[in-house]
Amino acid sequence: MEPPADAPLADRMRPRTLEEFIGQRRILGPGSLLRKAIESDDLRSLILWGPPGTGKTTLATIIARRTSAHFVSFSAVLSGIKEIREVMKEAEEVRRADGRRTILFVDEIHRFNKAQQDAFLPFVERGDIALIGATTENPSFEINAALLSRSKVYVLEMLGQEDVEIILQRALDDPGRGLGGRGLVVDAGVIEEIARRAQGDARFALNCLELASAAPHITPAVVADALQRTALYYDKAGEEHFNIISALHKSMRSSDPDASLYWLARMLEGGEDPMYVARRIVRFASEDIGNADPRALQVALAARDAFHFLGLPEGALALAQAVVYMATAPKSDATYRGYAEAVGDIRAGKVAPVPMNIRNAPTGLMSDLGYGKGYQHAHDYEAAVTDQDLLPAGLKGRVYYRPTESGYEKTIRERMTYFAELRRRLGARRKQS
Repeated sequence: MEPPADAPLADRMRPRTLEEFIGQRRILGPGSLLRKAIESDDLRSLILWGPPGTGKTTLATIIARRTSAHFVSFSAVLSGIKEIREVMKEAEEVRRADGRRTILFVDEIHRFNKAQQDAFLPFVERGDIALIGATTENPSFEINAALLSRSKVYVLEMLGQEDVEIILQRALDDPGRGLGGRGLVVDAGVIEEIARRAQGDARFALNCLELASAAPHITPAVVADALQRTALYYDKAGEEHFNIISALHKSMRSSDPDASLYWLARMLEGGEDPMYVARRIVRFASEDIGNADPRALQVALAARDAFHFLGLPEGALALAQAVVYMATAPKSDATYRGYAEAVGDIRAGKVAPVPMNIRNAPTGLMSDLGYGKGYQHAHDYEAAVTDQDLLPAGLKGRVYYRPTESGYEKTIRERMTYFAELRRRLGARRKQS
């Protein structure tokens, strides 16, 4: 069924055949498994995973045109368990009536909860339906394991700029479904600019072109007005959220201030909660810098407070300053590793009682029981270093914190070496006395 003449340009220009389909050569090139399955009408359940505007729905419509199976399409945003049951009942009836399978296309399948996804399983297993799910979210996290194990996942990549330019030019030239024959004058470079700003999203590019075509002469100024803002692919609740915060964290860890500023800007311009970013910077200061530069935590907390005071847009500079500081500071994860090892020991059951010498003894009874006996008051010793047992039985001598040679930790390392020597001397004197 062709879209109506007043449908959005992106719908009117949707490819109808594999030959018209642009991009995704890795999974749809000649001889590929998916292409063979579509051409031979022998599809099994599959998940199409990729960013918006990369062809997931288009591919489903091409399959619908080619297949002899009963094809049903619905959106997870608009449908619930009632609709699923109705479709499953219909699929059973079609299978009994003429032996045909049903191909069920579910757009945004990640919006379905576990119970809704479970409803598909018996019908997929019996072969009543071949499920095609489209999602922008990582199927590993959003699709039930049982359903995922019965489906082939195909990853659709962001379209290249050249692919988007071809799609835009096709829309300009096509007199039937596109904008051809309208006498539009298009300045040089505007197609390239739309494609560049679309960041691989063909739907966004076509929507922008359609908006710009309201002017008979499409100039760079008209395109800038239509674009308004770059099509940032950033989902605050989805996988790209975690991808980009990971990119920021790892860029700071790798001491690259330029990459760190870029990923910070991607998050803030994409609509991320700045206080979430501030919290991640605070965490980074302790996790990846620690005592290599104790001031890093102060800078991170100051940036958080500054943003809270200023808000956007001025407060973004405080976060940018903190990100640059983190990226250029000396790095150490010694505190992080040490704490993780201590937690590991505790979870492994190494939870012996507190040594008697460092227990508090607020009552006479507790003193009589030996609480605090043998305690060495640190201020009575050189450099406040004692050789008393401070770890539980079975953990004596256990080392958790191993300072590096980076930044201030080099000084800490030297001090700890000095402390160890003082303890050795105290122990030696104690043995002699």
